[in-house]
Amino acid sequence: MSLLFTLFFFTADTHRKKLTLLKIAMNTYQNISLKPYNTFGIEALAHTFLEISKIQELNEIVKSGVIKDENFYILGGGSNILFTGNYSGTIIHPTFKGIKILEKNKSFALIKVFAGEIWDSFVDFCVENNFGGIENLSLIPGNCGASPVQNIGAFGVKVKDCVKSIDIFNIETAETKTLLNHDCQFGYRTSIFKNKFKHSWLITSTTYELTTGNHNFITHYGNVNKELKKLKEVSLKSIRQSVINIRTKKLPDPKEIGNAGSFFKNPVVSIKKANEILKTFSDAPTYLLSETETKLAAGWLIEKCGWKGKRVGNAGVHEKHALVLVNYGDAKGTEIINLSEEIKKSVFEKFGVRLETEVNFL
Repeated sequence: MSLLFTLFFFTADTHRKKLTLLKIAMNTYQNISLKPYNTFGIEALAHTFLEISKIQELNEIVKSGVIKDENFYILGGGSNILFTGNYSGTIIHPTFKGIKILEKNKSFALIKVFAGEIWDSFVDFCVENNFGGIENLSLIPGNCGASPVQNIGAFGVKVKDCVKSIDIFNIETAETKTLLNHDCQFGYRTSIFKNKFKHSWLITSTTYELTTGNHNFITHYGNVNKELKKLKEVSLKSIRQSVINIRTKKLPDPKEIGNAGSFFKNPVVSIKKANEILKTFSDAPTYLLSETETKLAAGWLIEKCGWKGKRVGNAGVHEKHALVLVNYGDAKGTEIINLSEEIKKSVFEKFGVRLETEVNFL
């Protein structure tokens, strides 16, 4: 037996023993299909899949040394991921549950929500209990643990506006930390968790500071005001319902057709560049960000390039919203990527604007 083969056999055997020990403490699977775990509905296999329901189990993973044997990826609700093939490493899937009211007075409340809670269920809980601040973020797919990672936003509100602190765990060293809002380096659809802390830190819970009185209703984005007129009142519940109505009309349900919501970020360009586009396309939506920068609507750019509703094999652009790429059945991740590259190319050729993907590729 060669030295190389002996080493491989020893390593594989050691890894199996570690997995056997972990199976005693948590749900551990091998060669599991990831199709139910991503909203795109892409078929892919994970070599090892660890489903963690208790935060204490994270320590067991570190002690076992399993993640030192191969690559690992932390997977939440799978609403912002595109699998490009089978994953040869370990998928860590946290399902920590719980919502705790830490403090409450006449002005604000501190609410801790654990990573495995469904985001929209958390929004519903807050609205039902008169906690204001995130009602505009209704019906966004995914789990609570992933919401600060992307700094999700919609209808004039971003998660960073309400985050008080975030509890995190280092999956390699078992170190724990609590980050305050200003530590998180929040930006447009980004945070420290997409950069410096991307590969080793896992969010276990997030504490939000929400209003309990004198709510700051934000209703002037999109068609929220139009929907509110139909409901004949302005409240946390009516704003949530208005957002749900708008999103339901425009965006496809991942349960019915595979997608990850907005596939591209809205590009930020110089005011000079925006004015150049407006000279030719006076109807181009622009959103002033500063004295030097403007945000453009990626969906509008894509639609003007003729992609809205277009289908290429099993992949396509949604018929009602050009910012959403969809899986019409058995699309592979590479098909979605190829389509996105063609879209990016055509937008750059027509407008001189480079689109960036919001979805993560794995």
